[in-house]
Amino acid sequence: MRAFTQHQGIVAPMDRSNVDTDMIIPKQFLKSIKRTGFGPNLFDELRYLDEGKPDQDSSQRPLNPDFVLNQPRYKGASVLLARSNFGCGSSREHAPWALDDYGFRVIIAPSFADIFYNNCFKNGLLPIVLEEKIVDKLFQEAEASEGYKLTVDLEAKTVATPSGESFGFDVDDFRRHCLLHGLDDIGVTLEDAELIKSYEDQRRQTAPWLFGAGR
Repeated sequence: MRAFTQHQGIVAPMDRSNVDTDMIIPKQFLKSIKRTGFGPNLFDELRYLDEGKPDQDSSQRPLNPDFVLNQPRYKGASVLLARSNFGCGSSREHAPWALDDYGFRVIIAPSFADIFYNNCFKNGLLPIVLEEKIVDKLFQEAEASEGYKLTVDLEAKTVATPSGESFGFDVDDFRRHCLLHGLDDIGVTLEDAELIKSYEDQRRQTAPWLFGAGR
């Protein structure tokens, strides 16, 4: 998993509440358990004018010109600004996979669905909860200024605007540690690899039958 320390990126404002995981990545694209390849189908039903199908070449599909990610000013956006209850619906981990594969590193909203929020941290995305009035202010600034960027500092737990205004955010210390060091669940376990090996070696001595000895 990629480590996250600081990030500055163009902001894409998605002015819609209760965006569920089926809207983020529709069910017909959930055939793979790989973490890559979902970016072209992110927000598929909003992004394209036709109906998307698995294994279809999305580069040839007609785009919805009104959808925020299709507007030239938001090309290359890596910070998604959203409204309340983002990521509600099912628990599919494909949702953060699709956001990450598209190029997003940060999602800012007044609130998130709990399972989606947890899945983001496990996949290298940083979901940030800010007060609704602050999110409103960021929406206004992003829509008024082309190329609007935010700077996110996970170590300092701040979001800074181009004007230098800064907003603090809360994040669990363990999740913060994992993101700062690029550790997913497996990576966290491997931090104790020597202790695990020592324990296994000891168990081989005290309970050899567990390892097939004497058969």
